[in-house]
Amino acid sequence: MSNEPTQQSGGESEGQDESQARGTEPTTEPTRAPTTEPTRARSWGDLWRAARLRPSRSGVVVGVLAVLLGIAISAQVGQTRQSGLESLRQGELVAVLDSVNQRSARLDEEITRLTAERDRLEREQGLDPTQARAAATERADALGILAGTVAARGPGVRITITDPGRTVGSATLLNAIQELRDAGAEAIQVGGVRVVASSYVAEDPSGAVLVDGKPLPNPYAILAIGDAQTLASAMNIPGGVVETVRGVGATIAVSQQDGVRITALHTPVAPRYARPEASPETASPGS
Repeated sequence: MSNEPTQQSGGESEGQDESQARGTEPTTEPTRAPTTEPTRARSWGDLWRAARLRPSRSGVVVGVLAVLLGIAISAQVGQTRQSGLESLRQGELVAVLDSVNQRSARLDEEITRLTAERDRLEREQGLDPTQARAAATERADALGILAGTVAARGPGVRITITDPGRTVGSATLLNAIQELRDAGAEAIQVGGVRVVASSYVAEDPSGAVLVDGKPLPNPYAILAIGDAQTLASAMNIPGGVVETVRGVGATIAVSQQDGVRITALHTPVAPRYARPEASPETASPGS
């Protein structure tokens, strides 16, 4: 083993001597510096792959659902367009337009009413104590007329039904009261009874007509305050109260008057079941 290095050394000496003999230097390959480009490219690629967000399973599911939802919305919009106004005929479009106009008119009326109520409240807030009391008294009187707790006077009608054969029953009188209400009567008195929202008409076993449990004397007298001509016309409509009363053999007279006086009063009774409902602003969260 000690002879191999010696041979190599001898070879190298011979090569050097041969080179010197030729007058040239020994040839050696230049040493190349190791390139860094592939390494740098790999480093940037690793950083890019590390920085990318890898979608999780839940993210994929959410994405799929979002795509499906978008497709469903697009389909619904297309279906609505196909089955909407585009498919209606001219007559149907006119009917839709009329309905929209009527709804707009009702909304305008509601706006006008609410604006007037707002203005009234603002005026009452700016009143001095004396004016405020007067306004409160006026409002209480108006509510009292509607509730039947105060007397009332004004234009209206007087209706007299003479029924010697007792053929006019409670249904006919109830119909007369309802027709007067529908015609805008603000206060009604039948016999000596003030008619209010809770009033009822019935008959006892003998056939006598009762209003709020009180028998009515014959002839029946009905007083109503409101627009006299409108109230009288409501009694004379075809198939109405006048025609019905005369059809059973009784007589009826309807007279318009400028000064109808209603003096019968209603005694309020505490409700057994109904209770006032708190407004949304004052209701407690847990109620």
